[in-house]
Amino acid sequence: MGRVTGKRIVATGAGSGIGRAFSVALAGEGAVMGLIDRDAGAVESAAEEIRAAGGEAHPFVADVTNRGEMTDALDGFIALTAGLDVMLNIAGFNKPMHFLDVTEENWHAVMDVNALGTLIGIQEAGRRMIPLGGGKIVNTSSIAGRQGYPSFAPYCASKFAVNALTQAAARALAEHDITCNAFAPGVVDTPLWSQLDNDLRAIGDADAPGQAMADFSAGILRGRPATPADLVGTALFLASADSDYLTGQVLMVDGGMVLV
Repeated sequence: MGRVTGKRIVATGAGSGIGRAFSVALAGEGAVMGLIDRDAGAVESAAEEIRAAGGEAHPFVADVTNRGEMTDALDGFIALTAGLDVMLNIAGFNKPMHFLDVTEENWHAVMDVNALGTLIGIQEAGRRMIPLGGGKIVNTSSIAGRQGYPSFAPYCASKFAVNALTQAAARALAEHDITCNAFAPGVVDTPLWSQLDNDLRAIGDADAPGQAMADFSAGILRGRPATPADLVGTALFLASADSDYLTGQVLMVDGGMVLV
């Protein structure tokens, strides 16, 4: 028996990176997975990977900033599985700009995905969990939700917002037996960081490929960037009964980058 056997779990951003790694791992521990991503090919590929390993996965194409698409995906999953036990709000986006160069367009693009997308995910999952008797909501924060970085200002603001939404939701949904927590990674070797490396070179914050990741990783006490696999244990903890008494918390899973 896996730690989440029979749990009906939905993950956003499930087509790649952390979202895909979590989805595969949770399916391997017995969960029935709903995979949401705006990239149809990526989310179908993730579902096929899970099915090839003997798991159950249902892919849905949706943009986390579009409430209608999210409600359709969640309702579609519940129609197939008769429930929703855990919601993982993982989809995220960053586009670095120097602080004085940040535009309204950049601000809204980042905030919409990371903050509004998380709000919609919490709300729509919560609305469906209440009549089902409860559930767990897990959000994705970051070290950027604990301190500001000059070329990541909108991203930092969005992740501070995730922390606030996590606390607000924990208080709002406690009476319905719904917990809400978040995990906060640091530098994780994913396609998002590969793109960040390119973007930081483009704005002059790094000179060579790989330099940005190396510079950000220099202060990690564990001595290296994370891989998505390093975060899987935290996902299992937050999705399983082991975390039943935990709510309103942001767990730092950054290898010792930010000590709070």
